[in-house]
Amino acid sequence: MSGFDSLIGKSLVLIIKKNLTQSTLEKIENRVFEKFGTNLTQVSNDFPKLDLILREFFGDGANVMERKLLQHIISVQQSKIEKKEWITIEDLHINRIILEAIGDNDKKNILNAVLDKPRIISDILEICKIPQTSGYRKVNNLIQNGLLIINGHESTEDGKTINKYQPVFDNIQIHVEKNKVIVQVQLRKEYLDNSSIFTIHFQNLMTHVP
Repeated sequence: MSGFDSLIGKSLVLIIKKNLTQSTLEKIENRVFEKFGTNLTQVSNDFPKLDLILREFFGDGANVMERKLLQHIISVQQSKIEKKEWITIEDLHINRIILEAIGDNDKKNILNAVLDKPRIISDILEICKIPQTSGYRKVNNLIQNGLLIINGHESTEDGKTINKYQPVFDNIQIHVEKNKVIVQVQLRKEYLDNSSIFTIHFQNLMTHVP
């Protein structure tokens, strides 16, 4: 699953909880547990499961509801010249995660270290010259927040398999407009192609810019 889907899913669930009645939420929570043995917050990490539950309750209306809620989280602009999609992050929670990551020198260096190719964590920390204790904590934070995602594996001499990681974003741009911080990102093509959210709602979220 796309790491960005996980990042968006958490915010989507928060918005769902704010917009549905308590009785409806309880029914959805019960159905999530009955079907997947987990809760609504945890299923946010897997958008197809969340989408399936919402369709059980709202039928085709789930499409409209999801689109409206997603518009509070992201908008997508496609440049006619570049033929690339820029995603504007509307959600303050996701903005904070991204800004905190690039505002931390170690986390920024970690992301930069795997821009060119995926690497295992020990190699990342060696390149960045970050102590292992704090380094593993920061890498795990980036993974949990959906900013680093598994991309391949490496085998050790003793036969173990270790995950390799790469950023979910190709580019990040930060703008300030009228005292408002605007965060725009470009997803790596493979993650965009694997994103369930974009597969289902991409055309409805996209506008064209020069």
